[in-house]
Amino acid sequence: MRWTDCRIVAFDTETTGLRPFDGDRIIEFGAVELQVGQDLRVVQARRHDFLINPGIPIPREASKVSGIGDDQVADEPPFEKRADRVRELLSDAILVAHNLPFDLAFVRSELERAGRSWPATRAEVDTLPLAQRLLSHMRQHKLGMICHELGVDLVEAHRASNDAEACGRAFVELARRHHAPLDLVEMVRWADAVSPPPPTGHLAVGDKGVPVFLQGPHQGESVEAHPDHLQWMTIAIERDGTGWRPRFPEDLREWARRWLRARASSRARAAARGGGALDWGLDPAPWREGP
Repeated sequence: MRWTDCRIVAFDTETTGLRPFDGDRIIEFGAVELQVGQDLRVVQARRHDFLINPGIPIPREASKVSGIGDDQVADEPPFEKRADRVRELLSDAILVAHNLPFDLAFVRSELERAGRSWPATRAEVDTLPLAQRLLSHMRQHKLGMICHELGVDLVEAHRASNDAEACGRAFVELARRHHAPLDLVEMVRWADAVSPPPPTGHLAVGDKGVPVFLQGPHQGESVEAHPDHLQWMTIAIERDGTGWRPRFPEDLREWARRWLRARASSRARAAARGGGALDWGLDPAPWREGP
């Protein structure tokens, strides 16, 4: 399947702060559906922008960034009333965001509060590491700087749908300039993106929309809860009649390496002895900066 035939949805959030698991909430959600032509240029962009009442006061610092104050969201519905529409927009699409883990954490937290799971997606692309790799000559890779480098318009930055559309267009322009493969699977590898795990019988997308282990000591549990075990799966070996060989298929190991790179928090590292699952421990990653 060509990725240009899929729904491409770039999304962004404006929030009360930087800590979704410590009480901060979404105050604006923006998503832009992009239609991409055969020449890898955007031919249509459809915007969806929702102001959201967070149920808590918006700090002055957050209002300075987004321009959104308490009075603007006072009569807006809470996220729970928008949850089904947000989930519908993100479902079965190639998702694109700049510093994806930040927005992903906020949207997932809000969906969980509303009793909804993260939707099944075709791929999840983070334009921040992609730009860092492809535009390595740049000293900083903030969204505005990337857009300026690529000739993409970004008007009124720090409003959700404006940032979302600019991010989506920047992704498409990076794909065009750097000759991204048209095949969906190959594009996911090119972008170092997250996608559903390969059907090897070891992992699958669970009921909550995230990958879970299908076998082993963590059967039925989410991959993100045990990244050390996932990391071990990338190097585990076993003996056969001719010598040592990888214990798990290469397509699964390649997927696991991409997932671990994309989900930088909870990154795992081998202990000095290496080899066995019991030799592994967590190496907490530094906090990712907000957008």
